[in-house]
Order: sequence, then structure tokens, then C-alpha cells
Amino acid sequence: MRYELYYWPSIQGRGEFVRLALEDTSADYVDVARKPKAMPAMMRLMESRSIERPPFAPPFLKAGKLIIAQTANILFYLGPRLGLAPKSEPVRLWAHQLQLTIADWLAEAHDTHHPIAGSLYYEDQKKEARRRAADFTAERMPKYFGYFERILERNSKASDYLLGKKVSYVDLSLFQMIEGLRYAFPRAMARLEPKHRKLIALHDRVAGRPRLAAYLSSPRRIPFNREGIFRHYPELDE
Repeated sequence: MRYELYYWPSIQGRGEFVRLALEDTSADYVDVARKPKAMPAMMRLMESRSIERPPFAPPFLKAGKLIIAQTANILFYLGPRLGLAPKSEPVRLWAHQLQLTIADWLAEAHDTHHPIAGSLYYEDQKKEARRRAADFTAERMPKYFGYFERILERNSKASDYLLGKKVSYVDLSLFQMIEGLRYAFPRAMARLEPKHRKLIALHDRVAGRPRLAAYLSSPRRIPFNREGIFRHYPELDE
């Protein structure tokens, strides 16, 4: 199967969570909108009246005749096919539940710089963004970190990952969350990381996976910037 990933070509965003799964497993895929003059192809699929189940927005994945949207849904589909999800249905659902929790966390990270409306510029909502970011770094980030740290503590000592001894797409997504938060909120992360050593160890373990390390150091990995979900504004990281 050759997968086609459709996402905005200049940001990591939600599409990066899917890219990490595809890259870690050396899956055969093409990042369609990053090809020359390929953006119209993505827009045509989104606006097509002939698609029975059209996507609302990217990212979406074309797998044969299937078009699958929503990051957590794409990973739920890819996980078993790429060896990044367990065979047991209860544990697959547990993985999906954790991924949906990460999706909530990601949305909250986005809303620190766009708390009023995504259609407004950051400069139009700076006052509200400072209040939202202060709550996010003081209250919400510690809660999410604490939750995932407790899951790792509950696992047996022989378990290196959230679901056991084998890496899953949820581990890759947690790696991405930590990377993004380090970029957006370096001061807040410097306070949090020493208190959540298992979670940081998981991040480092994922970063050291050979295929993923090769991807992270390659031009295929789009740098963080002020157009994506994770954005660094020093005034929001006090």
C-alpha cells in the first residue's frame, strides 16, 4: 500500500503526528501537498462532491479507495497496519483513548496563542492570549504531564513504552508533544521536566529510534515556526 498524506506543506501541525508513524516504520507514502504545484490536488479532494465521505480539513490520508480524516482516526487505522498498535482490541481502544487525550492537549496548546478566534491574528488577541497561556503553563500542562507520568509509573519496570514493551503511535505522539512544548514554552518546560523523568526518558527513547532519528535530522522534518500549532512568543512563557 502506498499512502497519500494530505496536509499543509509549510507547517508540522497535526499532520506531523501522522508523518512520525509513517517515517518510523519506513512506510511507502507521499506527502502530496509538499510536491510542486500539488496544493490544488488537496483542495480538489476537500471540495469534491463525488467523494461519499469527504474530509472537513487536513490532515487526511488516502489509502487505496479510503479517505480517512482526523489525526487520531488516521492513527487508529494505521497503527495495526504499521505495527504500531497492539492486537488486543481493549488495548487498541486504550491507545485510541490516549491519542484523543493528546488531541485535547494539542488543542489547548493552540488556544494559548489564539484564544478568541483562529481567524484573528495573534496580535489582535495578545491580552487574552497571555491570560490563556498563564493558565495553560501553570495548570493544564502539569495535569497532562502528571497523567502520562502516572501511566508510565504504573507499567512494569520492563515496559519501556505506554502500552508495554513495544513502541506505539501514542509514544510517537507524546514525543511530538514534548518537542512542540519545548519550542513554544521553554521556560515552563524547564520547570516541568525534572518532575516527570519517565516521560522525558520516553521522549529520549523515541528520539533515538534509528529511522525516526534519520527523519528528524533530514530536510523532510519541517522546522517549528510561528505558523503552526506550537508557536514561541516569549511573553506567553513567563
